[in-house]
Amino acid sequence: MTASPMTAIEAAPEAATDKRLHETLSQAFAPTHLEVIDESHMHASGPSAQSHFHVVIVSARFEGCSPVKRHQLVYTAVADFLGRGPKQGGIHALAITSRTPGEWAVNPTPNSSPVCASKARPSPVAV
Repeated sequence: MTASPMTAIEAAPEAATDKRLHETLSQAFAPTHLEVIDESHMHASGPSAQSHFHVVIVSARFEGCSPVKRHQLVYTAVADFLGRGPKQGGIHALAITSRTPGEWAVNPTPNSSPVCASKARPSPVAV
């Protein structure tokens, strides 16, 4: 009986989530450009939560893929992170900028991440 390969979370549970995401995406896509940006500070979870990330990934694997298909490929690669909460080494939210090398050469600017719904709401007024 063969043991199943360990996930990035199981292999290095003490490593920071951003580092494990970077490793996982590097192995899955052999990107020419990869940024894993912790955006937790933009959300109600707070700056040290490591719960909200934006990945900027440029890979030849995206050639011929629609934007939806690219996101599906990324979500499949990081599925183990999405299936766990931040306290278990997972993540709550993931924004994705996915480009081919040719697209990145023309437009090397990542997409903007959406504003957190809890940060966009006005604070309740005390009566």
